[in-house]
This record gives sequence, structure tokens and C-alpha cells, in this order.
Amino acid sequence: MLALVVGVIALLVVFAIAAAVVGRETHRLVEEAPRPVFDLDEAVAWVAAALPFEVAAQLSHADVRQLLTWSLEHVATLGSTSNGHAPASPGPAVVATGETVDRVLDQARAAGLECTAEEVHAVVEAELGYLQAIGAIGPPEPPHPDLR
Repeated sequence: MLALVVGVIALLVVFAIAAAVVGRETHRLVEEAPRPVFDLDEAVAWVAAALPFEVAAQLSHADVRQLLTWSLEHVATLGSTSNGHAPASPGPAVVATGETVDRVLDQARAAGLECTAEEVHAVVEAELGYLQAIGAIGPPEPPHPDLR
């Protein structure tokens, strides 16, 4: 009989500890925003589906994948200094769409991938839509009233 009582008490203690841990982790997860995860395969499918028909008819999924890869590489260089280290004062990253299009178009031409600036621009714009959809970036900021 004593073994049964000890066993029940042990089970209650284990249950209490498990409930406390689960409760703490649940509270922590509620407080923290989920981190966006960039999945290249998902991005290729999403971007390809978001492209205008004229562009989608010209670019294969492999082309879209390569254009996305070059675009991501370019954006990654915008967040680092010339020596490859993170900037001293991190702030919001600004993605210059025109600059990205030019860089990706140069890489496409160097690799022999035939595409137009309009096609690359459509891919970069759709990529920004994907990044917004997964929560990796926020919506574009409106122009400052003094800069109009």
C-alpha cells in the first residue's frame, strides 16, 4: 500500500513539473513573435505563381530560382560593410529595388540567362511580396512628407 501512495505522489510531482514547464514555454511563445523562415523552394513556387502571365511564360522555375538567389545575395551585401562584417549600428534594411534589378540583370547576362529588365523587376517585386507574406519585412514605408 505504501508503494502505491509513493507512486501516486511521484506521478503528481512529475505532472506538476511538466505542467509548470509547459505553461512557462506557452507564455514565452505567446510573448515572442514567430521568426519568419525563408524557404527557397516555397519562395520559387510563390514568386512564380505571383508573376504576370507574360513574365511567367518566359521564365522557368529554374530561372526564377536563380534570379531569387542572385537577388538574395545582393540584399545580403546591403546589410554588411565592405569588410564583410555587420554594420556598427544595425537599423532597418532598405532594399533598393532598382539597384537590385540592375545587379541581378548583370549577373543574369554574365551567366548567359536571357531575361529582360522587366522580367527581373517582376521577380524582385514578387519576392518582396513573398517576404512580406512570411513576415520577414514590413510594408513599404510611405514617403516622408518633407521629401515630396
